[in-house]
Amino acid sequence: MTTPITPYTPDLADRDPIAAMRETSAEIRRLAASWRPQRFEDTYAPGKWSARLILTHLAQTELALGTRARMALSTPNYVAQPFDQDVWMTRETRLSGSEALEAFLALAGMNAVFFEGLSADDRATSLSHPEYGALTVDWIIHQIAGHQIHHLRQLERLSGS
Repeated sequence: MTTPITPYTPDLADRDPIAAMRETSAEIRRLAASWRPQRFEDTYAPGKWSARLILTHLAQTELALGTRARMALSTPNYVAQPFDQDVWMTRETRLSGSEALEAFLALAGMNAVFFEGLSADDRATSLSHPEYGALTVDWIIHQIAGHQIHHLRQLERLSGS
């Protein structure tokens, strides 16, 4: 199977996506485990999302992209619904930092276990997206893994790691 190219391919590089998901989740857990509530409100750069909002965004993305993969595997000719991450964020601002962390870790863990159980044929299942065109479940897996790494780097900058 050819490795799909996603917007986050440079972040994932040549790593196995599912192993990268597990490693990234563990690293995010390690980074944020001892943070006090105020630390979740810090940002890595002026005008950027706080750690709490990054974690909320990561949880939302796990939810959305995990659902896309499941829908593609259970719905013939599935067309993914796009979403605007900034609009989603305006609708979900009340999670605390620790709640956002736990939501992300739970959804990321659930997705990793799900993806590990997929066959090569499952991963080759196609779907379409109005913005990205023809995709596969494997593309989604690679997208999620690279996306997690992208935001892990932001959280590392925030924590000075």
